[in-house]
Amino acid sequence: MKSVRDFDVEGKRVFVRVDYNLPMDAKLNITDDNRIRATLDLIEYLMAHNAKIILASHLGRPDGVPDKKFSLLPVSLRLAEILNRKVLFVDDCIGEKVEQKVNGLEDGQILLLENLRFHTEEKKNDLAFAKKLADLCDVYINNAFAVSHRSQASITGIPKFVAQACAGFLLEKEIKSYTDSVEHPKKPLVAVIGGAKVSSKLAALENMLNLVDKLLIGGAMANTFLKAKGVDTRGSMIEVDLLKIAGVILEKADQRGIELLLPSDLVASDTFDKDAVTKIVSIDEIPDTWMALDIGPKTADRYAKAIQDAGTIVWNGPMGVFEMEKFAKGTKVVADAIAGSTAFSIVGGGDTGLAAKQCGVADKVSYISTGGGAFLHMMEGKKLPGVAALE
Repeated sequence: MKSVRDFDVEGKRVFVRVDYNLPMDAKLNITDDNRIRATLDLIEYLMAHNAKIILASHLGRPDGVPDKKFSLLPVSLRLAEILNRKVLFVDDCIGEKVEQKVNGLEDGQILLLENLRFHTEEKKNDLAFAKKLADLCDVYINNAFAVSHRSQASITGIPKFVAQACAGFLLEKEIKSYTDSVEHPKKPLVAVIGGAKVSSKLAALENMLNLVDKLLIGGAMANTFLKAKGVDTRGSMIEVDLLKIAGVILEKADQRGIELLLPSDLVASDTFDKDAVTKIVSIDEIPDTWMALDIGPKTADRYAKAIQDAGTIVWNGPMGVFEMEKFAKGTKVVADAIAGSTAFSIVGGGDTGLAAKQCGVADKVSYISTGGGAFLHMMEGKKLPGVAALE
């Protein structure tokens, strides 16, 4: 995979696929611009090297129909504000109007194209659409790690039609951080896996059994493993069709000498509600019809101790329903332990990144990934299509 540093971009039209899928409120005000800030080093590098910069992204799910609430115009204004320089904007991403804007770019200027997903061809990975995007540039850069697990026109299509395709700084950083932490870790490697469903992380769990020294399981997915061990989880969420597979994973971990930790106590609740009645119980004392919504304090302390001697920590998924204060303590204790560790710690994006921020440890872990789905894709041992397209 080539780096942007491998090419001369002076005076060239450089198409940069970024991920500016930013959260906005009802008035279309951007509520978090971290994804813009994550691309600034590359943009500043390209400006310093007098490239003609064409930025492209998707925003939301407009389903192939132009829609003002999914327009990237507010993003162009925020980027201009951050850079303190003009950022041009065009209300489409292909066509004569776009070509004129691109051809009129001066060295160092920036143009942001309108939402790629205003065209259905983007998600369909339509090669004719990819060719139209490719015709806008001399050099293609993928700097959108968060969508690099998808085969879409602006990710895997464009590289088929350009002579020079490479990775941007953010994509390089993401790949290196993951490789350093999972494929070439400082031992022992401890994986903390949580979230709601085993099904969403089954492939990742199976792959991690080939890599980790310890595996700590929390969140609702732990209920399925407890049920597989014969625990009556009462009204807790479980995936019945995955009980057998959960049992196999437990057996494999035992056979390979992997220390696999499951909850010994839980925060149980009578309803799934922020104002619900709660009770801390051992795993075999969940009241009838009640559900487990967080790991208990003994489990949280045991997980924190298990993290202490780690050389590397990979965290993907919260320990409970952290969005509700009553069920956030388990995640907080584990997050604090990860932050306090001397290990290299990498945090998956999505909900895990949000949990790290909510727990106040975002600036205390080694690296937070910008992409939840792409991070999980790599945890499954799979190559990202967006990376493969550059090789």
